[in-house]
Amino acid sequence: MNIASKYFSKLALLIILMSSFQGFSISEEEKDNHSKEIGGQVDTKEEINDYIAHHLKDAHDFHLFSYTSDSGERKHVGFSLPVIIWSSKGLVSFMSSEFHHDDAGHTIVEKNGLKFTKIHSKIYELDANATAVSFDDEHHATNAHKVLDFSITKSVFGILIAGLLMFLGFFSLAKGYKKGAIPTGIGRVLEPLVIYVRDEIARPNIGEKKYKKFMPYLLTVFFFIWILNLIGLTPLGFNVTGQIAITVCLALFTLVIYMTNGSKDFWAHTLWMPGVPYILRPVLAFLELVGFILIKPFSLLVRLFANITAGHSVVMGIAALMILLKAQFGTAGATGISFFLTLFLMVIEVLVAFLQAFIFTMLSALFIGMAVEEHDHAHDH
Repeated sequence: MNIASKYFSKLALLIILMSSFQGFSISEEEKDNHSKEIGGQVDTKEEINDYIAHHLKDAHDFHLFSYTSDSGERKHVGFSLPVIIWSSKGLVSFMSSEFHHDDAGHTIVEKNGLKFTKIHSKIYELDANATAVSFDDEHHATNAHKVLDFSITKSVFGILIAGLLMFLGFFSLAKGYKKGAIPTGIGRVLEPLVIYVRDEIARPNIGEKKYKKFMPYLLTVFFFIWILNLIGLTPLGFNVTGQIAITVCLALFTLVIYMTNGSKDFWAHTLWMPGVPYILRPVLAFLELVGFILIKPFSLLVRLFANITAGHSVVMGIAALMILLKAQFGTAGATGISFFLTLFLMVIEVLVAFLQAFIFTMLSALFIGMAVEEHDHAHDH
């Protein structure tokens, strides 16, 4: 299958660029909440809001769950991820577990003769003679400076998992077509979705003549978003498509594709619109360029980011009802109400996971189709 063979190069490029882009946009992760580390319980509305906000953010390590031992000590179960940073002396890497919290909350890690610390989940390089982090009156570090962070964060880890699943799935589909016209195994599940993207998204919006050229990208972005949305519904703590860096990067891919593949008619109608007074053409050209360069990509990135973030927030907020309502309905009653409402919302979120992938792919195909469309001037005349 020609589409499947082209698919792998697009997938590899997407994963590499997404991983690099995410490295520059690490959000806040686990804060220095010593009060919660003592008891480890979330009981109040404010603590619930903080917990939800923490869940929506990226992290340098992977936290699965926590429990309190018989001795009353809070235990955290998870695994660390590689920290990869570009320092004043070049590339430095170590595991995020070395940034364990001490009493001051700012552990200093020494590697290759350099000192590093993490402040509000941002990694800084300390001065050579520094023994602790110094702050000014506005709580800004005075003896530390930022570094380029290319770490494998939780979101990047999720991207790699999604990429691996996509590679294995489409490799199986392509291999199945070599054996016969009807694929087997996982290919029988993927084939209807590939045909759906082709016949319901690519062909109607791009056109019969040019849709095949853009099928690899449309398939990549559709399955990439869909799989990451589904992974985000698991208890593993992923929120990849809810990170603004990811949606910005996806929108930029679409922008570059339709701007670099625009036809002569597209640029002629955009920069010097025919049929209108000459004095208005520069104004309309400016408005058209703003629409294609800013408004259309912005609508892509905001829609995906806002819907996924809102969905995660609502699901976790409903799940937290078991804590807030236990005083009125008891533990069993509050748990039952929270369970059934959360289950209902999770079913809706499964549909939203597909819907958001479909909408992003549909709009991308629509924008590409507008750019590559050829006008029949003789017919128009």
